[in-house]
Amino acid sequence: MLDLSNMRALHIDAERRTAWAETGLTAGEYTAAAGGYGLATGFGDTSSVGIGGITLGGGVGYLVRKHGLTIDDLLAADIVTADGQLLHVDAETHPDLFWAIRGGGGNFGVATRFQFRLHEVDTVVGGILMLPATPDVIAGFVAEAEAAPEALPTIANVMTAPPMPFVPAEHHGRLVVMALMAYAGDVEAGERAVAPFRALATPLADMLRPMRYPEMYPPDEGDNHPTAAGHTMFIDTLDRDVAGTIMEYLQASDAPMRVAQLRVLGGAMARVPVDATAFAHRRARIMVNLAAFYNGPDERAAREAWVADFAAALHQGYSGAYVNFMGDEGSARVRDAYPGPTWDRLAAIKARYDPTNLFRANQNIPPARENPGR
Repeated sequence: MLDLSNMRALHIDAERRTAWAETGLTAGEYTAAAGGYGLATGFGDTSSVGIGGITLGGGVGYLVRKHGLTIDDLLAADIVTADGQLLHVDAETHPDLFWAIRGGGGNFGVATRFQFRLHEVDTVVGGILMLPATPDVIAGFVAEAEAAPEALPTIANVMTAPPMPFVPAEHHGRLVVMALMAYAGDVEAGERAVAPFRALATPLADMLRPMRYPEMYPPDEGDNHPTAAGHTMFIDTLDRDVAGTIMEYLQASDAPMRVAQLRVLGGAMARVPVDATAFAHRRARIMVNLAAFYNGPDERAAREAWVADFAAALHQGYSGAYVNFMGDEGSARVRDAYPGPTWDRLAAIKARYDPTNLFRANQNIPPARENPGR
């Protein structure tokens, strides 16, 4: 493992709306610094995640519908390749490698520095909205998210309500929709955009308010890093029947915490051509992430089996996967992350820049010559 956490230099050019950032920075640190200028680059939804990993895998976060994936704002990078060279890559210099690192993960070298595009994102209407979970509320939430302005992405966690101070005690342990939302634009327009979600049911907690964008990245919870079995996938539709299936599986589990996370995609992300980067799921409509937490290794097999059954019940014919949300799931799942010609192109680029597969402790793409039949 390479620890780049001490590489934290950041230079923001507010006039040109670009930033050079070393890859030891976290999303929260970068966002806080850029927020001082009323600017932002879209990362994920967690402050502690490193910008290196999330960028190389794609980057799906609060600005995905308005400004695209993190890689859609990546202008250039410095990469140390397997033979020890430090390469500057962009659309004109080593364009094949630049294509590959935008979604291909850590297979092609060690990224030490990124140049990002910045967008004007100052005040947002955002925070948490918690609703009681019913099939109608879940399906209605997804329908409203699909109809919402591109400035309003949503992350809906259908889960058991945690015993947190803002959750009414009688709802602890019951299924709820805990949604994270952030309208990036005018406050009045933002209030109008979130109103349909508030109207789906009487909120159990409504913490939506105007705030500075960096406030969407609260501090990390420290040493609280629970273990979970998980599965990431894409689906095309989520109607009342699918919502009912989600509730049935969540209610049937005795995991201390279980969740189906729903992210409606589209917008700016979908307008980028599928073959423009190594992220191959531009046309996916809804990302689903399933997880069941467990307390010890003796529970792992049961939790993994439940997640696998849950995923099979939701499957709608597309076996895609988002690499940043994958665990150690085997080579077939890595192929799901890079389907069809994307895999072939990545394997060929891997053969040029890492022919011995030095960078293999990852969601691995072997060099083309190592693939059967090549």
